[in-house]
Amino acid sequence: MSVSVMVVDDHPLWRDGVARDLAERGFDVVATAGDAASAVRIARAVRPDVVLMDLNLGGPSGVEATTMITGSLEGTRVLVLSASGEHDDVLEAVKAGASGYLVKSASAEELVEAVNRTAAGDAVFTAGLAGLVLGEYRRMAATPDVDKPQLTDRETEVLRLVAKGLTARQIANRLVISHRTVENHVQSTLRKLQLHNRVELARYAIEQGLDVEPEGT
Repeated sequence: MSVSVMVVDDHPLWRDGVARDLAERGFDVVATAGDAASAVRIARAVRPDVVLMDLNLGGPSGVEATTMITGSLEGTRVLVLSASGEHDDVLEAVKAGASGYLVKSASAEELVEAVNRTAAGDAVFTAGLAGLVLGEYRRMAATPDVDKPQLTDRETEVLRLVAKGLTARQIANRLVISHRTVENHVQSTLRKLQLHNRVELARYAIEQGLDVEPEGT
């Protein structure tokens, strides 16, 4: 089956040209969009394998759109295609969930290969940018994060149980506290971590290495 692709760019000529080139090379171009809000709405409707995302969309940025798309569509990957090769732009895109980053000076062959590799689950970067991203993550891992939100022991325990899939009432029974107290801990943790829902809490718990294996496994 061909890879389904959505092209997001605020310049119609560029957007249509990329979409046409990809279609001619066998990709299933299922949609295009010219701004972040439309990109998120349409992506959620058509669920493409790959979203080819520009960063400068004239309003809410491609970084914001990437965050919302990758946060809500598990099977969709975002490949940034941007005129900017600035380090900050690359790192922001990756932290937002982008699977790769290609500059617009890339050749048609490089773009085709990048889209295919992104759909296959690879991390794809224009030459030189992969080393930048790897170096940044190594630096972050080696540097204590003094600004990292600090959770209380109780908040951490509630977080771990949320990630295991327990309901608020089950957590309350387990910890011998009230249902309202559990909800207060969940809301406090969401605020501290700047997350939006229990799915994001579970993802955070996994990333932090908490024991979140479902019980009985």
